[in-house]
Amino acid sequence: MQKLPLTPTLSPNGDAAGGGSAWRADLIGRLAVQTSERGREQLLRRVRTIDRADGPWLDVGNGRLLSFCGNDYLGLAQHPQLVAALARAAREQGVGSTSAHLICGHRTGHAELEEALAAWTGRERALLFPAGYMANLGVLQALLARGDICVQDKLNHACLLDGAKLGGAELKRYPHADVAAAARQLASRAGAAALLATDGVFSMDGDVAPLRELAALCAQQRATLMVDDAHGLGVLGPRGAGSVSGAGLGQDEVPVLMATLGKALGCMGAFVAGPAALIEGLTQFARPYIYTTAMPPALAAAALEAVQLAQADAWRREKLFALVARFRSGAAELGLPLAASASAIQPLLLGSAAAALDAAQALERRGLLVSAIRPPTVPQGRARLRITLSAAHEEAHVDRLLDALEALRLPPASRAAADDHV
Repeated sequence: MQKLPLTPTLSPNGDAAGGGSAWRADLIGRLAVQTSERGREQLLRRVRTIDRADGPWLDVGNGRLLSFCGNDYLGLAQHPQLVAALARAAREQGVGSTSAHLICGHRTGHAELEEALAAWTGRERALLFPAGYMANLGVLQALLARGDICVQDKLNHACLLDGAKLGGAELKRYPHADVAAAARQLASRAGAAALLATDGVFSMDGDVAPLRELAALCAQQRATLMVDDAHGLGVLGPRGAGSVSGAGLGQDEVPVLMATLGKALGCMGAFVAGPAALIEGLTQFARPYIYTTAMPPALAAAALEAVQLAQADAWRREKLFALVARFRSGAAELGLPLAASASAIQPLLLGSAAAALDAAQALERRGLLVSAIRPPTVPQGRARLRITLSAAHEEAHVDRLLDALEALRLPPASRAAADDHV
């Protein structure tokens, strides 16, 4: 560890406090040291500028890449009906909402979208947020208080973990998908108000939480169950209503449901759906909702169009899962170290950050864009290529990816990384 840059603590008259004997760490300097350390470990994140998107094809500089790393699962992000709805609303209402929902930013388009989302997910009401991260922070900050307990899967998205901390509750985590361990964590604070939060579809592993078992546990323990269905909505369940609906669970079993509009629906934003008492409470107490400008009304109009298409176009889900089956079958023939996922997220487990980065770079040289996911996003030794499929892909695209993966000639040690997957 490099020595942190230090600055003197100054008194009100500008002199070093205590005769120059007291020093503070320089915050920006400390951040620079941490960034440097991450660089040495090959864990730096970099922004890539995309010039133009054409379905799964991305123009980058002078080249064109076939992307397998976006979350546009239904291929709706560039759908002409969404584009037309957005343009029409922008002409009528302008670009920005200009205000928070509770001032004058809540437009007819927002209200219609909330009603449609509530009906689609089988909830009494829904509430829009600008992003999924803000939605989860808002829910957990509003529901939880000091003295409460929040039990979460260890592979939950970062915003669920941050929300529990913001709410002030005691955060207890259980090994991935281990319902018995979740029960033990709840039992450890039997007298405390409790919320159990889980991803519906885990964003890095692609597997689905044991929702029925968790719902039964929460009913037994009188705990509130919250599901983040960012990667399930539009993809799973009847009419694409999500993983909760696919598990046969309703509002009574899962009273707190969050999902996003920026993945399968191809737009941006998020919502929380549940009983009227929940939504009214969030309206009053969820700070990320109260103190944030509402999403542009034109974007709400596009999202409403996406909600309708996602329900009506069942062929999009059918095509997506046919492509998933084709990819998994081909990967099995090649002996590739795939995680056990039946969703659009197909993680190829490679172990080390260097192996994942090398594989991603090799694929890019072949015209394919696949993200190398490394710590701290995933645990040490669990780096992977996060391959995502979309209804915008074709069979020939999947076959091209499989051919490129075969050419990587992954060593046996990389394949072993899949064997201990939990």
